[in-house]
Amino acid sequence: MKIAMIGTGYVGLVSGACFAETGQNVVCVDTDLDKIRALRRGESPIFEPGLPELLERNLKAHRLSFTPHLEEAIDGSAAIFLAVGTPSKMDGGANLSGIIEIAEAVRDTAREECVLVIKSTVPVGTNARIERIVEGARAKIHVASNPEFLKEGAAIGDFMRPDRIVIGLRQNARFARDVLTRLYHPVTLQKNRIVWTSPESAELSKYVSNTMLAMRISFMNEIASLSESVGANIHEIRRCVGSDTRIGPKFLYAGPGYGGSCFPKDVRALIRMGHDHGIDLELAAATERVNHRQRSVLSRKLRNHFGDDLRQKRIAVWGLSFKPNTDDIRESPAIPFIENLRAEGASIVVHDPEAMPATHALFGDTIEYAIDAYHAAQGADALILITEWRPYQNPNFRYLIDVMRGRYLLDGRNIWSGYRLEELGFIYEGIGVKR
Repeated sequence: MKIAMIGTGYVGLVSGACFAETGQNVVCVDTDLDKIRALRRGESPIFEPGLPELLERNLKAHRLSFTPHLEEAIDGSAAIFLAVGTPSKMDGGANLSGIIEIAEAVRDTAREECVLVIKSTVPVGTNARIERIVEGARAKIHVASNPEFLKEGAAIGDFMRPDRIVIGLRQNARFARDVLTRLYHPVTLQKNRIVWTSPESAELSKYVSNTMLAMRISFMNEIASLSESVGANIHEIRRCVGSDTRIGPKFLYAGPGYGGSCFPKDVRALIRMGHDHGIDLELAAATERVNHRQRSVLSRKLRNHFGDDLRQKRIAVWGLSFKPNTDDIRESPAIPFIENLRAEGASIVVHDPEAMPATHALFGDTIEYAIDAYHAAQGADALILITEWRPYQNPNFRYLIDVMRGRYLLDGRNIWSGYRLEELGFIYEGIGVKR
């Protein structure tokens, strides 16, 4: 089956490559000619484990191709996926201009019956809006909502072994249901994971899923603050609470707050959606407030240790991406932390296995970029861990204490043993653990 994937960002590129891996003929579209040329060479613009191999294999097999021409992709495609960005507007709502523009182009271009699949995260009512746009097309265009639930750093496994595949359709959309059932059949062989819903339920489910996960993070960060005040240990609390099968252990880790391209944007959009319909989503609003406050927790701890004057201090930062196994720094907690340090006159040296180019594009030469984690720590008054990449989890602390000027370690992810480090002579501080 031929399918078109409009957009080669994170969602579109991963989904397109994975569909090709299952045997489909996938044509991906993007207006960025440099990106198209790089993708044709098999060069991925994003870091995602396993993606370069998928690109290379399916390009060679001629199941995957890239073009700047929408008509070329649409011609003969049974399914056309919309995977373009829906960034936040000033009021927190989703910007749908890209979605609308492409829907209009598909309406004017499609010549055969097809399914227009909304893969992008969009507010409730977008499916119905797109249906109205394509009503006048010369070919019958069905509209489906199929939100993605891919985790950066584990996206290929999520696609090939999904928890669920949510598809929102009108009840009489038999053609669309048949096309999408066949498309997802290779990844639902062992167990049918497709959840058929109304378009409205599919649209809302993505926002609810991400907001609920963000809510768990914010709640544990609040409890971490309380733990520090009363002398409790957030590790022990997490184990006690997470052992309850009704709750489970995931997303119960305290830290400097959530980030990335999804959680912050989707929480804001859900709050805006509620406001537009006269509903105050107070838990979602509190989730966002707590996360905003948590962004300053590392800066507060650093100032509590050194005092308000950070001039002449050399601060090493390990981890820049919003989470491990990605080069994505969008709304990463590391970014406001670095901005705060710069404003206070500190000297900053950073390291990240994958996110250094994106960080350099943002900060330029106003900060220093180390060739490895140990070089970042040399001569540092403090070492701050923000992203728990595997190489940072068990470093040579005896070497670190020799090369650092200071002894202060601020563990933003609680992955190190404070007792052991204090025995070595470090001053250790985590989040949710009384110092």
